[in-house]
Amino acid sequence: MAALKDIKRRIKSVNNTQKTTSAMKLVSTVKLKRSQEVATQSRAYSQKLNEMLSTIARQIETYRIGGIESRYFATQDEKVEKIDLIFVTADKGLCGGFNYRTIKTISQKLEECRENKIKVRMRGIGKKGVEYFKFNRVELYDETVGLSSAPNFEKAKEHIAKSVGDYMKGLTDRVILIYNGFRNMISQEMREILLLPIDINRVEPIEESSIIEFEPKGDETILNTLVERYVEFNLYYALIDSLAAEHSARMQAMENATKNAKELARTLTLQYNKARQEAITTELSEIVSGAEAMK
Repeated sequence: MAALKDIKRRIKSVNNTQKTTSAMKLVSTVKLKRSQEVATQSRAYSQKLNEMLSTIARQIETYRIGGIESRYFATQDEKVEKIDLIFVTADKGLCGGFNYRTIKTISQKLEECRENKIKVRMRGIGKKGVEYFKFNRVELYDETVGLSSAPNFEKAKEHIAKSVGDYMKGLTDRVILIYNGFRNMISQEMREILLLPIDINRVEPIEESSIIEFEPKGDETILNTLVERYVEFNLYYALIDSLAAEHSARMQAMENATKNAKELARTLTLQYNKARQEAITTELSEIVSGAEAMK
């Protein structure tokens, strides 16, 4: 009877777990739909911003003697000795291998930089990534918790401003962003973006028929302002994209957990019924044996 009670207790525990994971799946599904809507709107804005930046930069490079002199833009011969590596992970767990894949990609990037003798300054966003690298005694130059679970443009702007400032002062040669982005409802995709310096060939310009006019003396001001907004919004969009991917991963993880709990409950129920039948058979055998002995 003690074994029956233990199995019954396990069945109850598994059923409670199944209810919890099922509820978490529904919550993640709702949050994913909201995140997708925001990501879709932000993606359209980001694409237009990138196109405008590329178009203006190409016009300056084409029509101005000496081309673009701003440090914001890439030069082929520049030697890379130090980079700022900004990464985004989730603040919460229970989302399958979402955080693991991000951390693995970051670790591979660190190893690659060590082999090339490039110094890396880590700037972390997200509790899971920050805790992992702290535990493994990897120095973090900057850290932010709470931003990946609730993307905010002003906070993203504040975070990236430190990297941009150091880059413009010549303290770093590259600003790289790594995060796990949304691909579709069932999969995510690791993304590595070179935020600074900007390569104007990475994005398509606005069609040739369109004309953007600006005052000759104000071209650098316009370009620098666009670059600042480009970098700020790319980080903000990465946060939104990463959050959508996180909800997608959690929804999938909770669906798998629910299925596993359901299967385990079914197995335990069969085990319980079998043990109960054996116990009844044993009791009947004992009763019959006792009755025979009394004759």
